[in-house]
Amino acid sequence: MLKGRLGLETARVPHSDREGLLWLSRGNLYVEDGTLRFRSAGSDSLPQGDYAIPFQSVSLLLLGPGSTISHDALRLLARHGTGLSAIGEDGVRIYTAPPIGQDDSRLARLQALAWADIRTSTKVTARSGRLEIARRLYAWRLGEVLPHKDIAVLRGIEGARMKETYRLLAQKFGVRWEGRRYDRANPQAADLPNQAINHAASAVEAAAAIAVAATATIPSLGFIHEDSGNAFILDIADLYRDQVTLPAAFESVRQYEKQPSITLERQVRRNVGRRLRTDTVIPAMIERIKILFEPQERDAGVMDDGDTDGPTEIRQGPI
Repeated sequence: MLKGRLGLETARVPHSDREGLLWLSRGNLYVEDGTLRFRSAGSDSLPQGDYAIPFQSVSLLLLGPGSTISHDALRLLARHGTGLSAIGEDGVRIYTAPPIGQDDSRLARLQALAWADIRTSTKVTARSGRLEIARRLYAWRLGEVLPHKDIAVLRGIEGARMKETYRLLAQKFGVRWEGRRYDRANPQAADLPNQAINHAASAVEAAAAIAVAATATIPSLGFIHEDSGNAFILDIADLYRDQVTLPAAFESVRQYEKQPSITLERQVRRNVGRRLRTDTVIPAMIERIKILFEPQERDAGVMDDGDTDGPTEIRQGPI
């Protein structure tokens, strides 16, 4: 390769010194005189024009619908460790998630140590194993630290609360609800609310996959979910089930019942995408992952490792 070709001799900037995500859609990503540029056709987030892209100060580019990318642009991004993911509108689908070349494997190592249930007292390693990470995820979801240390009991408590959440949201949006039912062999056989929940869950999982790719954590090493190859993605997606997945699903059913000419799946994706964007959910997911494996202090608003006599209120993190 010729020296200076596309600026490839330039030193890489550590990801710790970079910003997070840059969203681009409806345009052409290309290289000109060693500079990455995006020729935008115009969208809600970026007016029509030709923009220089500060790719060395960004960790992950998200390339949305209606976009093309040149071979030289891919080479330039790869050389500087800037990731690229092709996504659906507002991040409700992810079509590719290559490793983004983080400067070290710290988060992945913390995750692996916690998943393997290796206990250690050092601050740069996992806090105290798989169950404690699961308890922290449940605490974020439920708004309190539960004293139970049996994963089956925690799942049962969460399941009971979800039944009430389904009922309340169905009532709020005026949707008839007969319970959560899902036949994997025939997903279209489900009633409209269950179909909508399935579509919304897939969209939020795509957003979680973006967050997992951005943090270079391991998709298959989950703490509440276990069997799926995307178990950790499901863990992160479920943090936003009450905030994004279910409200978007029931809202979409209400809209569909008023206007049957619309496509339910497309309406669900739009509603999920709007919530992901307005609530800045993907950056919040990334921040949650970053602090998930850190040592936890009572005064930081997170759970305590010791046994308790009852639920302890916690301060919610960013959502």
